[in-house]
Amino acid sequence: MKELKKYSLDELCVNTIRMLSIDAVQKANSGHPGAPLGAAPMAYTLWTNFLKHNPANPNWYDRDRFVLSAGHASMLLYSLLYLTGYPVSLAQIKQFRQWGSITPGHPESELTPGVESTTGPLGQGFANGVGMAIAEAYLAARYNRPGFKIIDHYTYAIVSDGDLMEGVASEAASLAGHLKLGKLIYLYDNNQITLSASTHLTFTEDKQKRFEAYGWHTQVVNDGNNLEAIKKAIETARHVTDRPSLILIRTVIGYGSPHKHNTFEVHGSPLGEEEVKLTKQNLGWQEKPNFYVPSKALKYFRQALKRGKKEEKKWTAKLVAYTKKYPKLAEEFHRLINGKLKKGWNENIPHFPADAKGLATREASGKIMQAFNPNLPGFIGGSADLNPSTKTELINFGNFENPSTAPGDLQGAVDGGWNYAGRNLYYGVREHAMGAISNGLATFKGIIPFAATFFVFSDYMRPPMRLAALMGLQVIYVFTHDSIGLGEDGPTHQPVEQLANLRAVPHLTVIRPADANETAVAWQVAIETRHHPVALILTRQKVPTLDRKIFSSAEGLRRGAYILADAPKGKPKIILIASGSEVSLIVAAREKLQAKKIPVRIVSMPSWELFNAQSKKYRDSVLPPTISVRLSVEAGVSQGWERYVGDKGDMISVEDFGASAPGPIVLEKYGFTVDNICKRVLALVKKGQKGRNTGGRK
Repeated sequence: MKELKKYSLDELCVNTIRMLSIDAVQKANSGHPGAPLGAAPMAYTLWTNFLKHNPANPNWYDRDRFVLSAGHASMLLYSLLYLTGYPVSLAQIKQFRQWGSITPGHPESELTPGVESTTGPLGQGFANGVGMAIAEAYLAARYNRPGFKIIDHYTYAIVSDGDLMEGVASEAASLAGHLKLGKLIYLYDNNQITLSASTHLTFTEDKQKRFEAYGWHTQVVNDGNNLEAIKKAIETARHVTDRPSLILIRTVIGYGSPHKHNTFEVHGSPLGEEEVKLTKQNLGWQEKPNFYVPSKALKYFRQALKRGKKEEKKWTAKLVAYTKKYPKLAEEFHRLINGKLKKGWNENIPHFPADAKGLATREASGKIMQAFNPNLPGFIGGSADLNPSTKTELINFGNFENPSTAPGDLQGAVDGGWNYAGRNLYYGVREHAMGAISNGLATFKGIIPFAATFFVFSDYMRPPMRLAALMGLQVIYVFTHDSIGLGEDGPTHQPVEQLANLRAVPHLTVIRPADANETAVAWQVAIETRHHPVALILTRQKVPTLDRKIFSSAEGLRRGAYILADAPKGKPKIILIASGSEVSLIVAAREKLQAKKIPVRIVSMPSWELFNAQSKKYRDSVLPPTISVRLSVEAGVSQGWERYVGDKGDMISVEDFGASAPGPIVLEKYGFTVDNICKRVLALVKKGQKGRNTGGRK
């Protein structure tokens, strides 16, 4: 067997990564050994020669970002984290994929120090990296000054065949090329093997030409074990400042495994005890003990601690000098990187007077955004080509755009014109990428990204929305055209099941405000909610602005549900509950029912999640258990409402797709009228519940 002393230092370090990875996978009897065996050389080269980071402070703001988009290769990343000195111990490596460990099957940013983004669903990390590069470019354009590059780092990723096949990667790559994000460098683990087969069955396009067409700089390294070639390619990519870079590195999946290398069997299953033994023999590694880390290799890897400390110290000194020269700008920067809101950030948010005609909550939202936006330098985002409809353009705050692609000679300045300091992101018709890029932006403390589209198209964004909730990221989704009330565009554009879909996502707060003033409070809740995403669900059609001298304050939205108006003496016979545009219907129905001597309590319930977080005492005060006759009114599927209406309640809902007709007619045909509400209430009061009726066409 080849003795360890015959290894070069580079070979020793690369094989240390490989052996830690296969030992951990084998001990867990679960995982993906193939990618770490094949991609270890590129990862080693990047981490030891280029990556600017401080393992002792994983959250140093100006660190380079590294994303393992091929999240199934997680042991590759965990090995690097342990070896370079992050707070990931060898004991945790040995607990790979086990309950309570910080080394889960796919990387989780909120769990493991040094993991920048939760990856695993392929293509997500690819797009997250684009968001990180946008954040770097924006922050650099806003805060850097001559002699003071306080934001100056790269975003790197290792991406796989599967990543490049996913549509979200295509969307993100196209946008990144258009934006000319020169500090974005991806290493493509081109092993040409997927989970179930060779790529010759599914993926034979010319990837290099494809990315060149996107506007990327590309290079090819034909031997994934050639460290010098990989190093040279990364150096070249770092000098290409006007394009993102893709380095296509031809690797062998499962490298070193005598019987399983270059086969799909090595992708997602442990090698097996015998094959681990043969792989170690084949690469000249000692067979026992498992998890063997040569002291020489560990010493070399741990130099990252010294380098990182030096780099961060140098940056801190620069920041001190910057603060003295640009105190006002530095104050804003420090507040941003510490994730703090400017005092009085919301003081200009308007109060909307009572108005029977009212305005659409999307219109109110647009006015509210313009009011607080100047006080939030980290507020950045856009829509999927729908700014005029979603009302989400940040007026006079410029478009995030490379000046060379702007029309004419518009160069712009901070918060104006076409440049990287602009805060309007034009995503084009790329909802999936918009969601995933927003996640990348949100990984930067102080950045508050928003993403806007029609509510029905939230379906295109579900994977990154779920991951934002999993990561605990502050992303704000602005979803307009929120129900069948949008009208003529018909059922392809009328959301029905989407509210139920989003309410099913853990740690996602969904808010459907009833009028302009609830919308104002909803935006404040969204900005103040720092550790998970919020979805604002807004109307296309006008809704009345309630008279808050008669009805309870819109501040009640903060508690998820509140008594908008009560029955005489606080003794209702029935409770009407609604969200969004349907609240105005129960307000009008209450007047008619009160005239019939039926005491009614009306409850606005804009957010189930906020309401469920309240104390039982408060929840029972709004929906007393002793009042079991209840009716919910919401223009979506009824799923979930049974917990609020109870066994003796009823629901007016939509249990079919919508229809193409003017919005008021569609709503009428589906039973969303004051008369139908009164009819259903009278039936409940008179007869009690005799079987639940959940709406449909009337």
